[in-house]
Amino acid sequence: MRGLRPWLVVPLLAVLLAGCGIRSTQVPTDFGPAPSRVPCALSGPDISTQSTRGVPVQVFLLCSGQLVTVDRSVRIPDGTAEAARRVLVAQGLLDELAERPSAPEQQAGYTTDVRGGMTVSGPRDKDPEDTLRLSTPPEDLTSSALAQIVCTFSDSAAARDDGSVILGGPAPSPLLSYECTPEVRSDPVTTSPPSTAVEGS
Repeated sequence: MRGLRPWLVVPLLAVLLAGCGIRSTQVPTDFGPAPSRVPCALSGPDISTQSTRGVPVQVFLLCSGQLVTVDRSVRIPDGTAEAARRVLVAQGLLDELAERPSAPEQQAGYTTDVRGGMTVSGPRDKDPEDTLRLSTPPEDLTSSALAQIVCTFSDSAAARDDGSVILGGPAPSPLLSYECTPEVRSDPVTTSPPSTAVEGS
């Protein structure tokens, strides 16, 4: 570079560096979101559910757009008749579904779409003996709330022998037999539990 003016050296070096493929940038490269806690995975057992005495049950909560089971318990008095037991179990499950998930469950992404204040009763008049009538008609529930209820009931003593669940609103509203399918568990928001009409209802 002999003979070059000093004020020409700096621009020349900048051109040479650019030609070598070295580029500076003020915008950070996007490598995707930072690693986060795995959703729907609790770090340990929930002490609040373990300390509650009662019959061990499982309820379905929402997490990452799917239905996921969590452990709960319901209280059933000793010596309760089978017909009354089914209703008590159903009411206990309904109450658990309406409860706000625990802090660890919320951190893992668990939510519920079932609202509090709903009650369940047994058959009326000519209803099949395993009928469960909700104070809120099933058709008025969101798809995910109905899926939570149907799948939770179908996996409990509230279900019929074949795992289906007969639900209806306050009498004399018609009854439907609902099923919890893999499709409902994997996508409860857009997939409603399949149902068939109950004869005579």
